Amino acid sequence: MKNNSIISKAAILIFLFSFLLASFILSAQTSSYLIKGRVIDKLTNAPLQGASVFAQNTSLGSATDQDGNFSIRLPEGGYSLIVTYTGYETESIRINRAASLDSNLVFELNPKEKTLEEVSIAISSEVKDGWQKYGEFFTDNFIGQTKFAKLCIIKNPEVLHFYFSKRRNRLKVLAKDPLIVENFSLGYTLKFAIDSFTNDYNTKTILFVGYPLFAEMHGTSDQEKTWAQNRAAAYRGSILNFMRSLYSQTLQEDGFEVQFIVKSNDEEYPIKLLNLYGALNYVKDDSTNTVEFHPNQPEVAVIYNKEKPEKMYLDMDSTAKKNFQLSTFTFAKGETIVIEKNGYYYDQEDIITNGYLGFKKIGDMLPYDYNPD
Repeated sequence: MKNNSIISKAAILIFLFSFLLASFILSAQTSSYLIKGRVIDKLTNAPLQGASVFAQNTSLGSATDQDGNFSIRLPEGGYSLIVTYTGYETESIRINRAASLDSNLVFELNPKEKTLEEVSIAISSEVKDGWQKYGEFFTDNFIGQTKFAKLCIIKNPEVLHFYFSKRRNRLKVLAKDPLIVENFSLGYTLKFAIDSFTNDYNTKTILFVGYPLFAEMHGTSDQEKTWAQNRAAAYRGSILNFMRSLYSQTLQEDGFEVQFIVKSNDEEYPIKLLNLYGALNYVKDDSTNTVEFHPNQPEVAVIYNKEKPEKMYLDMDSTAKKNFQLSTFTFAKGETIVIEKNGYYYDQEDIITNGYLGFKKIGDMLPYDYNPD
């Protein structure tokens, strides 16, 4: 009888262990999804081996095999899936869990052909010693000027080509090969496929189109501890933090305050929102696990009150508030922003960011698969 009791208890323990293991496996499977596909030449249908396929702004990527096939497992949420191959145009699509159901995902890449703009740029001639002349300006406006940005190093500046148009008063920077940036503050190496970086001196606006892929650095235990602390600091108050907080409706708890900016007689007036999520027209779609919103006013002030601005920012703007971080978002009229669970949002071109978040650039960027916990 005693032996039977021992066997019975052992059987129960085995059953419980098996149940917990099965639950863990099921949880791991449902918290991520697998994307499979193929990359081919659009003209010949030939497979492209070695094409780079990655989720933009993440550390998740793969290369195609000899048959052009790839597979990437992604944490829950949405991403821009980028496909690049030397000599071919870059392709990009938005994906989420629904895309994992498509077993026939095929990227047909077009061989690159020079556009009329590229021809005109070539005719206008490239700036000699472009890096020496414009390198500091490019670094300040691409990497940034924050304390974390100061420990970033561009490993291969020779891939950058600088073109200046006197007629348009415009600087354009192109790169045929990916730009490699080592961020020793956050412990990442970034591989940037840059389509273009343009500065219009007349309107004082900078437009940048590029596709970053993150890779974790490996260091000592002390280095990795410092990187973890710096990443947590970079995350607090970031646009990634803001979008995730908006998604989960925890803006106020996480330190964010949102106000509308109304203009009257060339003066700007902030308006506090009594019904925050109502004023943002917040709607969650449980079937797609996404959130949609569009503010009632296109000009929005975002205050983050858990951190003060960096000294460099205060030195650059003497009118800046010193006790909190103030940013402004300008939303495209009539457009709705969609947020995925991981903080990925689109269309990103429909939001123009200024103020403190405009001050933060690549040197403070975190991947979408970053988890502060």
